[in-house]
Amino acid sequence: MAEQNKDKQTKPVSAKALKVAIGVALMVLGLAAVIYWWKDLINLIQGAVGLFLIMAGAVAIIIAKN
Repeated sequence: MAEQNKDKQTKPVSAKALKVAIGVALMVLGLAAVIYWWKDLINLIQGAVGLFLIMAGAVAIIIAKN
């Protein structure tokens, strides 16, 4: 039983390093995408503000009814 727990706790360092490298690469790609499509991102956020306000108003009405 103790040997099974020991095997599960020890992972190869290369597997952890690969996961960290993939995570860093994805973060860099995400940051590059945000920088490259900054104007489109702002347009998307501005377009979503109206829908958010509609949903917030609907939730407020539902809460007021209860």
